[in-house]
Amino acid sequence: MSLADLTLDLWRTFDEVTVRRIAQKAADHVGGRVSLVESAGHGGARLHRVRIERDGQEFALIPGGRVSLGLDLDAWRPTAQQAADYAGSLEQGYGHGPDLQAHLARILSARRTVHLDTILMAVEDENLTEPPAEMPAALLARGLRMPSSDEWEHACGAGSDTLFRWGDDCPLDRIPYGDDAGPHNEPNAFGLHIAYDTYRTELTSDVTAVHGGDGGESVCGGYGHLLAWLPLATANRNPGMAEFVYGPDGEDMYEDYSTRPVLTL
Repeated sequence: MSLADLTLDLWRTFDEVTVRRIAQKAADHVGGRVSLVESAGHGGARLHRVRIERDGQEFALIPGGRVSLGLDLDAWRPTAQQAADYAGSLEQGYGHGPDLQAHLARILSARRTVHLDTILMAVEDENLTEPPAEMPAALLARGLRMPSSDEWEHACGAGSDTLFRWGDDCPLDRIPYGDDAGPHNEPNAFGLHIAYDTYRTELTSDVTAVHGGDGGESVCGGYGHLLAWLPLATANRNPGMAEFVYGPDGEDMYEDYSTRPVLTL
């Protein structure tokens, strides 16, 4: 089959022989080599992880097709513990809106359905070496590009409809920074090391959003446990941090930001 016809729904139906054949086709297409093929259950579904190495950098295969993104706030309900933790943050002057759902409505992308191409995305994000406006040219010189916000969100969530890539819950007795045992340390369903450190700030081609972290703002500000985890939420576009990054105060701090390069198939 053509790589252009590969979708996430179809990907989940394949046996390992078919997965290996598609992995080799993708590797041949970009002049790389297959470095990993494995299958495992994830969130009640069976997903395959494929890594392709090219020029010393590893990329994960991200099937596309028609996918749903964003958190459905009409269906989502916080736990009593999450609601209480957010209420505590409100008492300290943090948070947007009278309850957690109002806060999430401000920071998360809206629920929607989009069509995405199958791509190869870097397993690890990399620090910017030029200002964001110049970075696309530097990537193009290596045969790469920045992901779109939709591509980043889909790659992170891997088809899940939960608040975080690992589920709706997060530890509320600690913050993610310095927590070596938390769920954010595990690779996601596609094998990406993503949404793993709130001090990271991953940029995409969308200047209204950043992903995977807020530069440590929530940790340094003492916002509370839940608000410290929310920068890692799959659909969180961190609008306040994006405004800073692309504003006059943040333009000279580009070495503190990163991106996750994409190989187009």
